[in-house]
Amino acid sequence: MTDRENYNDLYAFMLVAREGSFTKAASKLGVAQSGISRTVRDLEARLGVQLLTRTTRKLSLTQAGEQLYRTAQSSFQTLDNGLSMLAHFRDTPSGTVRINASQHAIDKVLLPKLAVFSQRYPEIRLELISESRFVDIIAEQFDAGVRLGGDVGEGMIAVRITPDIEMVAVATPEHFSRYGFPQTLKDLAGHPCIAYQFADGSLYQWEFWLDGKLIKHKPQGQWVFSDSYMEASAARKGLGLAYVPEDLVAEDLEHGTLIRVLKRYSHRFAGLHLYYPHRNVSPALRMVVETLKMS
Repeated sequence: MTDRENYNDLYAFMLVAREGSFTKAASKLGVAQSGISRTVRDLEARLGVQLLTRTTRKLSLTQAGEQLYRTAQSSFQTLDNGLSMLAHFRDTPSGTVRINASQHAIDKVLLPKLAVFSQRYPEIRLELISESRFVDIIAEQFDAGVRLGGDVGEGMIAVRITPDIEMVAVATPEHFSRYGFPQTLKDLAGHPCIAYQFADGSLYQWEFWLDGKLIKHKPQGQWVFSDSYMEASAARKGLGLAYVPEDLVAEDLEHGTLIRVLKRYSHRFAGLHLYYPHRNVSPALRMVVETLKMS
């Protein structure tokens, strides 16, 4: 064969062999009988072998023709099956959806909302991967990611999946018995604080609002974590004052195991967003988007 044989000619040959007739094959292809006969002759010339034995009454395959027919038939059947599978993926919510998100987002948003998939879309496999760093979802082959609205990269399609997130400064009653209740932002200097560290090693500087201005406080203390869940857990153990999303400690605040302070200064982030790189998404990812997005 040449480097790449003409697949149309191979398909024409396969039809001739299957139908046992140039006329019938030409009819199926909607071309003239003389044209398909010439196509097969040219194919034989290029391959350097005779594929068909022609008589006035009968058309039969040579040994080489039989081998090529079996190969072509198998190959085109595999291709047809593959194309049918693509149609299935296009029309049916199935396959794997890989999402990169924080443990907070998985626990509080993705898992509760996507739990219905086990019954509603059993053919969709969900991979919810938690990391405490910003991930390039294209380079690391994720279908989508979850970030705060202000952190979604340019060129991405972003769908809001939560309301704004309010941050809360909390500690145990025992902590406040020892260090007192801070009344102003300056009072934070007298409290051991639990810090959040980004993947690049920098610390999140607590953001507060005072008289319409954003004020930042660099937490000072013995404990540093790269996960908000661990910050909240450390606060419950009385290890210091933590500044975490409200929904992580809602039950603690309700039961009084943690106490909130400096409420009037708290900062709000622009909600969590599911983001992905293009609009031509799979049906499976589309179902994820439709399930998560806020109405």
